[in-house]
Amino acid sequence: MLRLPRGKNLAPPPVSRSVNDTGIREGVREVDVVVIGAGQAGLSSAYHLQRTGFAPERDFVVLDHAPQPGGAWQFRWPSLTYGKVHGMHALPGMELTDADPARPSAEVIGEYFDTYERTFGLKVRRPVEVRAVREGDGDGRLLVETSDGDWSTRALINATGTWDRPFWPRYPGQETFRGRQLHTAQYPGPEEFTGQRVVVVGGGASGTQHLMEIAPYAAGTTWVTRRPPVFREGPFTEEFGREAVALVEERVRQGLPPKSVVSVTGLPLNDAIRQALSDGVLDRRPMFDRITPDGVEWGDGQRVGADVILWATGFRAAIDHLAPLRLREPGGGIRVEGTRAVVDPRVHLVGYGPSASTIGANRAGRAAARDIGRLLDQEPATV
Repeated sequence: MLRLPRGKNLAPPPVSRSVNDTGIREGVREVDVVVIGAGQAGLSSAYHLQRTGFAPERDFVVLDHAPQPGGAWQFRWPSLTYGKVHGMHALPGMELTDADPARPSAEVIGEYFDTYERTFGLKVRRPVEVRAVREGDGDGRLLVETSDGDWSTRALINATGTWDRPFWPRYPGQETFRGRQLHTAQYPGPEEFTGQRVVVVGGGASGTQHLMEIAPYAAGTTWVTRRPPVFREGPFTEEFGREAVALVEERVRQGLPPKSVVSVTGLPLNDAIRQALSDGVLDRRPMFDRITPDGVEWGDGQRVGADVILWATGFRAAIDHLAPLRLREPGGGIRVEGTRAVVDPRVHLVGYGPSASTIGANRAGRAAARDIGRLLDQEPATV
């Protein structure tokens, strides 16, 4: 059942005028909820907040640092067409239909997100960089400091994903390499590697996709991973999916940095993967021990020359702006029950750990909106 709106939809967020009369810094805007991020997790959360009775702009705001709609998808390489995307689940309340599988996923999903924002009147504010989230001035609220001024909020949904924090491993000799090093986040498409020797590091979906695309253009490719890749045959059943999510969820519950759901599901053994295995493109070697000026080297003296090292080594959660709240556990992660940070029930993380998938983000957005509604119903608003 929908709640009645918590404020007048036409009125702008109230602005505190001075420290003396409100206890909040001058010029700080007040809302019930701030949502950080407008990818799948943020838009899902905003949709469910609205369905719960929170009014956009009056009761909650969505802040996004990206220049346009599309979340992290807008930064994906042109050769990643929509037909190559695995597991893209529609946002709640509106299906993605009639998408051309030959078009770049960045365009298809960017347009879909844009239409979604306008259809539901979510009024995402962008580009806005969130610099820090900290305690307010003793009023029980949180202060969100941004490039576009500050916000005082009773609750926070953090939906910042991982794209902004690519993980770069460090290996001896890395600084001596005379070729080019780049990360999946910077991948430009396969044509740029024409005639070059490329070492691809990483055993996930991105690494295998890069290899299969680059191989026809490159002078040679070498695939290295820390662990042997696990290829999974058969359908991805609902039961298998639940088991995989449960493994990720357990790490988050223990306060450990989350692993991706893909890291525990393995790689689907489809026709393209089978062909690449047969052609020797996916001939995996163990991780090298050092980087030389001209390539990489193993402890037994074997060497491979390289012009490019492409690090398909994944991402970490983009949560540095939450550091002032001291949410991290000794294990390095944020302990979460459902979507709620155990240390601070005002803070919810959507798209973190077990909800770091398109369908998981949808469900987590609904859960966060519901829990925040209950929390704020129990707590009087600051006057």
